[in-house]
Amino acid sequence: MALVRILVDGYSLLHNWPELAPGQPRHSARAREELIYVLTRFFDATGTPVTVIFDGAGARPSARPPEPDGDIEILFSRAGQTADQMIERAAHRFGAHGEALVVTDDIAERETVIGLGGQAASCANFIRMVENALKEFQDKLRDYRRAERNRFNRSHRRD
Repeated sequence: MALVRILVDGYSLLHNWPELAPGQPRHSARAREELIYVLTRFFDATGTPVTVIFDGAGARPSARPPEPDGDIEILFSRAGQTADQMIERAAHRFGAHGEALVVTDDIAERETVIGLGGQAASCANFIRMVENALKEFQDKLRDYRRAERNRFNRSHRRD
C-alpha cells in the first residue's frame, strides 16, 4: 500500500529535535511554529501530506497556528483526549486508503499503530528522513537552476 499521510506526535518530535527553535521551551508557540515550517518544506519536497497532533493541554487557543489547506494539518487534542488517541484513530481511518506513517518515540504507540496495519518511525529516524529529503530537494533545485542558467546563457550567445 502507498503512504497516504504522515501523522506526527508534535511534542514527541519537538523534544527530540533540539536544533529547532534553540533556546525556546519545547511547548512554546515559537517551537511549534518552527516545526510546522520545517514540515511544510518537507511536504514541498516529498508531496506527502503531514498531520501534526499536539496534546492541547498546554496550548492557549491564541497560540494555535492557522490551519493551512490540508497538506499540512495542525491539530490539538481536546480536554480529556490525548494526541496518542487522536493518532490511533487517524491511523485506523487512513488504513482504508493506504498506510499512515506515525512518528513518535512512544514505543507502545508505535506498536499499537503497527498492529492497526500502519507504519511507525522513531523521531530520530524521521528527523533523518526530513533532513535527507530537504537536502535532496536543495540539490535538485541547485541542479535545475544551474541547467536553466546554462540554457539561458547558450540562447543569448546565439543572438
